[in-house]
Amino acid sequence: MLREFKVGANVGKPQVAYRETIKSSSEAEGKYIRQTGGRGQYGHVEIKLEPLERGKGFEFENKIVGGIVPREYIPAIEAGMREALASGVVAGYPVVDMKATLVHGSYHEVDSSEMAFKIAGSMALKEAARKAHPVLLEPIMDVEIVTPEDYMGDVIGDIN
Repeated sequence: MLREFKVGANVGKPQVAYRETIKSSSEAEGKYIRQTGGRGQYGHVEIKLEPLERGKGFEFENKIVGGIVPREYIPAIEAGMREALASGVVAGYPVVDMKATLVHGSYHEVDSSEMAFKIAGSMALKEAARKAHPVLLEPIMDVEIVTPEDYMGDVIGDIN
């Protein structure tokens, strides 16, 4: 094609950009507790997951009041959730179009850390996604083909 028509073409099996999403709301808890020798790891979060309309991506909302989870751990919780979005629960494809609301949690004055809350956030999102009727989304494309009328039948046959 390059030699005859001066057109570069990618040859090979096409890559399909699947995505995953959820169909219903759910709630879940992520609790990460590890005790090794000295200082341990403790992070506990409770979230609510809701579907969003197509194309909205991911939204995070913090509804924690009264300091039950200190402010410095909230970005770590969101980061853990965003990392969990990279591989879904249906087939491991990226997850889109959902809202995660942080509704409750707890911390330990000595053992809590950003890493523990990041892991707890990731665990909570995965568990909530499993409960929220996850589905696989397939891409839809509009394709326009321009061809001389002489080749119309062959082109339609190839497409079908």
